[in-house]
Amino acid sequence: MDRRKEIREFLTSRRARITPEQAGLPVYGKASRRVPGLRREEVALLAGVSVDYYTRLERGNARGVSDSVLDNIARALRLTEDEGAHLFDLVRAANATTRTRRATRAQIRPAIQRVLDALAIPALVWNGRFDTLAANRLGRALFSPLFQDQASSVNNARFVFFDPRAQEFFGDWEGVANDTVAVLRWEAGRAPYDKALTDLVGELSTRSEFFRTRWAAHNVQPHRNGVKEFRHPVVGDLTLAYESMSIDADTGLTLISYSPAPGSPSEDALQLLATWAATIDRERAAHPAPEPDPRENR
Repeated sequence: MDRRKEIREFLTSRRARITPEQAGLPVYGKASRRVPGLRREEVALLAGVSVDYYTRLERGNARGVSDSVLDNIARALRLTEDEGAHLFDLVRAANATTRTRRATRAQIRPAIQRVLDALAIPALVWNGRFDTLAANRLGRALFSPLFQDQASSVNNARFVFFDPRAQEFFGDWEGVANDTVAVLRWEAGRAPYDKALTDLVGELSTRSEFFRTRWAAHNVQPHRNGVKEFRHPVVGDLTLAYESMSIDADTGLTLISYSPAPGSPSEDALQLLATWAATIDRERAAHPAPEPDPRENR
């Protein structure tokens, strides 16, 4: 990804959403304004830097920009805490003298799988690209449309944007899709030289107009917690709170758990899901899939 372009487009998009009135600036000749938000000189005034300095930064020239200046610009543009962190990530990547690639495990350690299996609620492990690297029995049962016909790891972002079943599976598909784009934007700022991430973004942009439009908006958001609604094909509607927990020993991996409110219909549905999942596992154990004939590969 072009770091200078990323800085330019991010700052331009944030500047466009702030009006002079919101920034507490006087407005003269409102009808003659050519930009929807603040002008560059207005951002420079609010940030306490020269117009030339801010213009160079917005054009992607981040060389020598101090943290204090970035803090001032973040305040001038009313960036959220996450947006401010994203700006710092973009500038840091633009100024890096070497391309540091963050190593991410392709497989989880056995101890992590034991943690997953010990949980009585659905749980999975994702990396920053939404590859599902592991899940417990309830996690696979909850996301059964995602895991269907998949023997190995699957990608949640591809499921959201490419699989028609996703719009039925997620109660608020558009909200899930928006969040997915924002999380990938966040990850792109933190891991600018992750080729697999760049390839995934390129694939999503090429094949999904919805993704392409949201990606251009430059909204960022880490995956932390919230509530998701599911329309499960076996047990019906579930409303589950999710929590994301970084695995400190394995950079880039996150454990996500889903839990129902006590005494809720979703708790009952989850118990039914557990029974269904156990039944499926028993049937598979009783009737294992045949081993492939090695002669077919000759």
